Amino acid sequence: MNKPRILWLNVSVFLVTFLVAVFAVPYYAISHGFSNALIFAALGCFIYCGMSITCGYHRLWSHKTYQAHWSLRIIFALGGAFALQNSALHWSSDHRIHHKHVDNNDIDPYSAKRGFWYSHIGWMLRAYHQERYSDYNNVRDLQKDAIVMWQHKHYLLLTIIMNFGVPVVFGLMYGDIIGSLLLVGFLRLFLSHHTTFFINSLAHIWGKQTYTERNTARDNGILAFFTFGEGYHNFHHIFENDYRNGIRWWQFDPTKWLIKGCEYLKLTSKLRVSPEDKIEKAKLAMIFKRSQEKLTARPDTEVMLEKLQTEYDALLIKMNAFYAVKKQLLATKKAKLKADVEGCELMTQVQELKLHLIEQRQRWQLVIEKVAAV
Repeated sequence: MNKPRILWLNVSVFLVTFLVAVFAVPYYAISHGFSNALIFAALGCFIYCGMSITCGYHRLWSHKTYQAHWSLRIIFALGGAFALQNSALHWSSDHRIHHKHVDNNDIDPYSAKRGFWYSHIGWMLRAYHQERYSDYNNVRDLQKDAIVMWQHKHYLLLTIIMNFGVPVVFGLMYGDIIGSLLLVGFLRLFLSHHTTFFINSLAHIWGKQTYTERNTARDNGILAFFTFGEGYHNFHHIFENDYRNGIRWWQFDPTKWLIKGCEYLKLTSKLRVSPEDKIEKAKLAMIFKRSQEKLTARPDTEVMLEKLQTEYDALLIKMNAFYAVKKQLLATKKAKLKADVEGCELMTQVQELKLHLIEQRQRWQLVIEKVAAV
């Protein structure tokens, strides 16, 4: 079978940025040195590019997890051009196909089941699926966004202005144009590319499947650090409409923090959050499944399997009861029904059901620990 044609422009960009980042930047650092100002400028531009992809391309435009003010959308559109990862329209189209057909080697644009190299960068080096995805039928909603279409129409000009103009401006400011082109231009672009690409490759290979095994996506805190929170990828693939990836307070997700922070400034709104009970049930289902698998490997654990099932069913019953009343209480507060007998009764029920749920969790945990010790 003939391989798809090579995309020489892409190959050239990735090869040149790699060679300059690996050889020219260290040579210039040794022979001339970089000022602290340029180093901080490069770091700032790297963060700007990364957050434009995660906040803008990914969580705003691909998944519509929140709404953003036009000024913020312009900032993300310019940052996306600076990151040189195609227009927001094209990027979002590819990404929606990836989610709809994840791990399908014939349809997923960067299927991880085709290997690390392909999912990381190989899919962009040849014209795989290019004709199939050129009509943008799956991003018709984005075609109504004037800023998205403005960026798409003028993408080439914007990338040239951002990737050469910004480094030159910093070079003039700090008296080192060559150093700025190397650091703010090439090294920053190389790092922006490959940290983003890690989400398509490493985040489908390395980490834990906390919430689902229906796809290859993994949760990985180390990757989250380098990708502005995108490393909690197993969660994202099952709850893709949530504006968060790291849902715990201690999980590193600066993209989530920026989106939430901008809400206080009236720059973002309608932040979408997955129901807490669905998240908990998905996690429990994975623990239950793995515990079952561990026990079924032993012929003498029928009693343990029955106990595991019984405690799991009881936990789900108590969880359903707790969240049902909790939702009623939240609805009452939202409607400002301070007729207060109902509110007090619901509050009391929530507290009682929470205690029952905690007790049942403890019983469930004891069973899980026994299974782990088998």
